[in-house]
Amino acid sequence: MPQELQSFKAEFFKALANPLRIRILELLRDGDKYVHELQEHMGVDNAVVSQQLAVLRNKQIVVGVKEGTKVMYSVKDPLLFELLDIAKRIFNNSLNDTIQMLQEINDESR
Repeated sequence: MPQELQSFKAEFFKALANPLRIRILELLRDGDKYVHELQEHMGVDNAVVSQQLAVLRNKQIVVGVKEGTKVMYSVKDPLLFELLDIAKRIFNNSLNDTIQMLQEINDESR
């Protein structure tokens, strides 16, 4: 695998490595939103949302289109939602493994 591709992947996942940024992306799954709409849904300051959007913009994960004094944000590539869905499935698999292990431990201690 070329070094450039590995670097791209690493930087891409770094940009996703923040719960607030993941929350923003999940909210954008339902459609384009203005900063104030994201802020209202998330219950955090406008500045915090703007800062997280800047990271996502810099990595070309989201795009912003200026409409007057506001900016409408959207996800650049809808494949991102498939990635988030896969991450959720991996998380669920991990939870299922943990539950199974706990059941085995409980069965052994009886």
